[in-house]
Amino acid sequence: MRVFFVILVCKLLHFIGKLIGKGSSLPGKYALKLDRNILKKIKMPEYIIAVTGSNGKTSTVEMIAHILQSGGKTVAYNKEGSNQIEGVTTFILCNSTMRGKVKSDILLIESDERFAQYTFKYFQPTHYVITNLYRDQLTRNGHPEWVYDCLKNSIYDNTQLILNADDPLVSCFGYGRENVVYFGADKLSVSHEKNNSAYNDGIFCPNCKHRLSYEYYHYNHIGKYNCPFCGLKRNDTQFTVTSADLDKGEITINGNSKITLALKSLYNVYNILAAYSVCTIAGIKEETICKSINNYVLKNGRVIEFSLGNRHGTLITSKHENSVSYDQSLRLAADDKNGCDVLIIVDAISRKYFTSDVSWLWDIDFELLASENVGEIVLAGLYSADLKTRFEFTGIDENKIKEYSSITEAAEYLKTNSDRKLYVITCFSDKGKFLGLVREEKQ
Repeated sequence: MRVFFVILVCKLLHFIGKLIGKGSSLPGKYALKLDRNILKKIKMPEYIIAVTGSNGKTSTVEMIAHILQSGGKTVAYNKEGSNQIEGVTTFILCNSTMRGKVKSDILLIESDERFAQYTFKYFQPTHYVITNLYRDQLTRNGHPEWVYDCLKNSIYDNTQLILNADDPLVSCFGYGRENVVYFGADKLSVSHEKNNSAYNDGIFCPNCKHRLSYEYYHYNHIGKYNCPFCGLKRNDTQFTVTSADLDKGEITINGNSKITLALKSLYNVYNILAAYSVCTIAGIKEETICKSINNYVLKNGRVIEFSLGNRHGTLITSKHENSVSYDQSLRLAADDKNGCDVLIIVDAISRKYFTSDVSWLWDIDFELLASENVGEIVLAGLYSADLKTRFEFTGIDENKIKEYSSITEAAEYLKTNSDRKLYVITCFSDKGKFLGLVREEKQ
């Protein structure tokens, strides 16, 4: 009777919340107040797949859900994006019967990397995907190794880990453990021998703190590494990108599974590979995976096509305070051989807390925009002057750079000055301010 009542309250609050446009955390918050152990009392399905990491969680979860559904599975997942314990509680209870049984074949959970330790006290994933650990929201998350310690508390012996072998810190979760599957990429045409990022978080071994040796880098600290002192190394991978042509937008996994990319980004390739790995483990056939994910366009609002005057544009949502996210978006624009202009907006750093710290701008490889493929670069928003100061150290011709504190004024200028492709790079907190000025294109 107690379970019935808690689920009823949660479902009613969720229904009311949807009517008035409120978030998805509140119903779970009240459910946990009524019964802190309610998640222990829910009958879970055979597969509980969790995804966490600094970047790519939402996109990876969306693709996993799409593949599983294409393979005939019913899937419950937190598509509303609320990934701390209150939000996870909401979506689990709302996808359960009144007697407390999850109605789907598979429970798929996007979990915040810091708060997973609290969610998984009450139940444990059967399969746990960890995508990466990067510098991310310094005000909130501190150093990646501190996040690692938080995340380690969410891992239990009965859970199979599915780890990004190319991230040294993530690979440490599998150190000395048997129930682990690794995914990663072989040396590709876009790989390089030296770290060419603004910083190098892969310089020291996360296990023994001695200097790591790299055979090659894909980007930032992601690549093939080994530690001559403690033996930590890039593990052999069961799921591998064996070739990639980002110009054509094609990748091959395990030598035979070919997938065409809607978003020609190595960053996106890792999300696809993570989804491919866990769905294969969950019993979906390779041909079904490739067919369902081929040219797949994300529906989560991370990438949006729009029109501004005569321009066609792509808005890429990059996490403020996360330099790796920005680097991959900048690289996408810099590699566009058809030519483009770029608008970068930093107007509010976070939706969740106030900070005016812009030190993270110095971790971003804005030097990538020195590419001959990039025409004008427009900087906009409250922090446009801080962006302009950062760009003074890039070596990019200052005549190519314009600054507007007003997003509206920047959009008006870009509407009339050219018909070249436009890339807009900004965060969740600011994308609506720009999209309100343009026409979104249906895909």
